[in-house]
Amino acid sequence: MWLVVGLGNPGQQYSLTRHNIGFMAVDCFLHSFDGSKEKSEFKGLVSKCKLGTEEIITLKPQTFMNLSGESVQALMSFFKLTPQQLIVVHDEIDQPFAKMKIQQNRGHGGHNGVRSISTLLGSSDYIRVRLGVGRPSHPHFPVADYVLQNFSKEEEKELPHFLDQAVNVIKSIVTLGFEKTPRS
Repeated sequence: MWLVVGLGNPGQQYSLTRHNIGFMAVDCFLHSFDGSKEKSEFKGLVSKCKLGTEEIITLKPQTFMNLSGESVQALMSFFKLTPQQLIVVHDEIDQPFAKMKIQQNRGHGGHNGVRSISTLLGSSDYIRVRLGVGRPSHPHFPVADYVLQNFSKEEEKELPHFLDQAVNVIKSIVTLGFEKTPRS
């Protein structure tokens, strides 16, 4: 069994912001499985699906980004999952838009959602799919304000393809494992 967590903030006003790309990726992942319905539980939106023989639970915490670990920890405790069964999908400002990196057992890198998860799990030994959203073009523009902005029109055109790539990476991790998943 795998837990795939997309990080973001609840509420319509955040739905298309850079900070919610983790939610968007989970939505695209679920869209590839017909009939996967989300339920509100464990302080999040939860769905279950199957990829081959692998059972997958998806979670979009509804606690706001900085408290994401509360939702993740509650669900993992209930299902008795280990950090090695966890994939966290989130925005990454230290990568250009539409660039992706997958890593395991790394520090939070200043990402408050990842920090919350690692702190409450007592471990960072889980897989992260880091989706590049870039940095503000002006060095004095606050990063917190930048990630809460919507994508630019140019980025919106590329976003569906980037999200499809993220879905393929998640599926590869689930079916092939972290080590055999291509890094591009």
